[in-house]
Amino acid sequence: MSDVRHVLVLPDRDAAEEAVAALGERFGIDEEPRLVRDALAGEDDAEDAQWLVVLRDEQRRLDPARLDEFAGEWDGWREEP
Repeated sequence: MSDVRHVLVLPDRDAAEEAVAALGERFGIDEEPRLVRDALAGEDDAEDAQWLVVLRDEQRRLDPARLDEFAGEWDGWREEP
């Protein structure tokens, strides 16, 4: 199996946590996605951080276009590899 990952970029922690909660229900994801804080260059304030939701998709079940649309519900996007 290959190591396929999707990264959703979300504007804040609340949006990221809401998206993680909805991912299992919407896409039937078994494994808990990983949340990562991504501070913007030169910024120390948590208010200026984006949050990444990292999903493993080794079996390539997840449709990138649907994930992008899903992230857009929280003013985010799916990062292209």
